[in-house]
Amino acid sequence: MKKLLFLFLFIGINLHGQNIVSKEFTYNEFIGYVKKYHPLVKNANLEINKAQANLMIARGGFDPNIEVDFSKKQFKNNEYYSILNSSFKIPTWYGIDIKAGFDNSEGIYLNPDNTLPNQGLTSLGISIPLGQGLFINERMANLRKAKIQLQLSQAERKIQAIEILYEASIAYFNWKKTFSEYKLYEEYTKNAQIRFEGIQSLIKQGDKAAIDSIEAGIIVKNRLLNAEDSKLKLSKAKLELSNYLWLENNIPFELVEDLIPEINLELSIQETLKTNDLMSNQFSLNTHPKINALQNKIEILNVERKLKANSLLPKIDLGYSYLSEPSYFNNYQFNDYKIGMNFYFPLFLRKERGNLKLAKFKVQETEFLLEFERLQLKNKINAQKIELSSYLKQIEFAKSLSEDNDKMLKSEEKLFLFGESSLFLINSRENNLVTAKLSQIALENRYFVSNSELFKIMANPD
Repeated sequence: MKKLLFLFLFIGINLHGQNIVSKEFTYNEFIGYVKKYHPLVKNANLEINKAQANLMIARGGFDPNIEVDFSKKQFKNNEYYSILNSSFKIPTWYGIDIKAGFDNSEGIYLNPDNTLPNQGLTSLGISIPLGQGLFINERMANLRKAKIQLQLSQAERKIQAIEILYEASIAYFNWKKTFSEYKLYEEYTKNAQIRFEGIQSLIKQGDKAAIDSIEAGIIVKNRLLNAEDSKLKLSKAKLELSNYLWLENNIPFELVEDLIPEINLELSIQETLKTNDLMSNQFSLNTHPKINALQNKIEILNVERKLKANSLLPKIDLGYSYLSEPSYFNNYQFNDYKIGMNFYFPLFLRKERGNLKLAKFKVQETEFLLEFERLQLKNKINAQKIELSSYLKQIEFAKSLSEDNDKMLKSEEKLFLFGESSLFLINSRENNLVTAKLSQIALENRYFVSNSELFKIMANPD
């Protein structure tokens, strides 16, 4: 009878917990939700929209302009003056402006400079910078920088998005880890409870000492304590994971109770994160967002440097306008014109030379950062490859240890069945098995995190 009782007891322990009906919420599905609906990922996409808006602003520097200036004074039925100045100006790429205008004035107290023919005066002219501003000026530099900024924003969008995906991945792995720990403690709590009830039955039959009940009860209480602690960690992990779960229209949602993490995540994680290609092939740093971002920053700084170098030239603005009455505009009279010239040149150029030196230093500084980033990324990738390979080996060792401890526990149970062991030794074997499985769970989690760190280094969220 005693042998039958223990045989039933340990069969019940080994078969317990194998019929779990739940729905897997795979890591690939989770990452898909984060990419599509998370507000911060959408916010990263706004960087491109802002860059496009800045490009539109920069192009506005080349928009044609219409200017109208009208003033009139009348006092005691006398029209002192009425002056109209209007113009249409077209800025062009190389700092050259084309301008057409019409001026008209009348009145008894006109300034002689404003005296014009009765029909008014038309003009068509051009303004050319011969020194500063001919090949590069502020509006040209702004447009060039805005175009480069658009490329820079695409790289920065990837960097921002990858950071969110990395943090979301860590939350998912933590959920999986706490879930596995909770299920482990839940299983062995029930095992301890079944063993405790079996010991009590044997005590009632006089086959076991009452002290064995206390020892079995201690194990149950320890298991209950561990199970409750793991349940708390699992609840917090679920709430943390919910921070990254959103639906359309920025509607957040929480995990339902029947959802469980992906069971065989180790088989699919590298395919989901596309780290499997990197493990077998050489990764090109030329397309890396951080490298592209620094290269674009260097291009922007070079535009600034050219603009500062242009300021070393003298400022010479030459303007010419052909003048004519509207009715005679077809009869060219080249002796009717208005011409002007502005010249400006500081003697020592200390301010300009200082600004140019600073611009060159900024370019050199960013170039140093680029070279450092290249080396750092290369070393990080190599280190991550080594780490992943090591974790795979450690996981195999941990699985082997778990299997060996499981065999030792089953062997001890058989010895106990024949009266050749003790409850203390069974509990000791089981503690070793739980510790080995917890170590295996922790190593698997570190392997998942290591994959996500490699994914973060690659910075390719698309």
